[in-house]
Amino acid sequence: MDSTHDRAAEDVGNIIALEHVNVCIPDQQLATIFYVTGLGLTRDPFMMTSVDNMWINVGRSQFHLPTANPQLLRGHVGIVLPDREAFIRRLTRVSEALSGTQFAFHEYPSYVEVLSPWGNRIHCHEPGERFGPITLGMPYVQFDVPVGTAKAIARFYRQIMGAPASMRADDGSPYAEITVGTSQSLIFRESAQPAAPYDGHHIQIYVADFSGPYQKLRQLQLITEDEDQHQYRFKDLADPDSGAKLYTIEHEVRSLRHPLFMRPLVNRNPSQSNVRYAPGRDEWIY
Repeated sequence: MDSTHDRAAEDVGNIIALEHVNVCIPDQQLATIFYVTGLGLTRDPFMMTSVDNMWINVGRSQFHLPTANPQLLRGHVGIVLPDREAFIRRLTRVSEALSGTQFAFHEYPSYVEVLSPWGNRIHCHEPGERFGPITLGMPYVQFDVPVGTAKAIARFYRQIMGAPASMRADDGSPYAEITVGTSQSLIFRESAQPAAPYDGHHIQIYVADFSGPYQKLRQLQLITEDEDQHQYRFKDLADPDSGAKLYTIEHEVRSLRHPLFMRPLVNRNPSQSNVRYAPGRDEWIY
């Protein structure tokens, strides 16, 4: 019997999840005002509870914010937040507390661009068909890469990491889109603008085939840290054919046997307050 279903549309590549983006920040109090009060996100109540690091939950993903000299992601992080009007009100309320920093926000038809106090760009979208079932989460991270590198970056993820990768273009700007799990992606968009020097920020991913990419990365001499049984790291994306370095962004690669894989994350409902409290609605179901 012939099937009318597109079975390939159900395939998931080797990268199962984009779990966190790590950028150092110099001031935990300003970070709390921005990420928790302004964006309406949730500090992880169980991990990194001191004053030298903070994990911020965004649905099933996180921002990791250790205290150190500020780092700048060369691109932007895309997050999905419910209720744009309430979100704008929160940003307006924290503007005075964040005065004197790089904090700013600009409204566009399909998203709100927000600058953190240290200049990191976050594009905040409302839930929609583009993001599948996500109502609160981190569906993508976009990196600005040198002109002429996107195709080779796509090959790197296909051949080395085992992830589906496609080339696209809009407004004359080509980009590689790497599929992550069922509803996330890594985007590498070509830009003629000079890039800032890489400063050590990183992303963390989970992969199903843990050893296969490891062996290929070792052959290309790209492994930078062999941390433990469940994790390794690499920094450079390289052309799998020539070995030429294309872009630098550290990947913290974890196996599905890592103790933190699929750890449940608490996400609060930012509309709750002591004045307008609704019983039973403290947590956001994402």
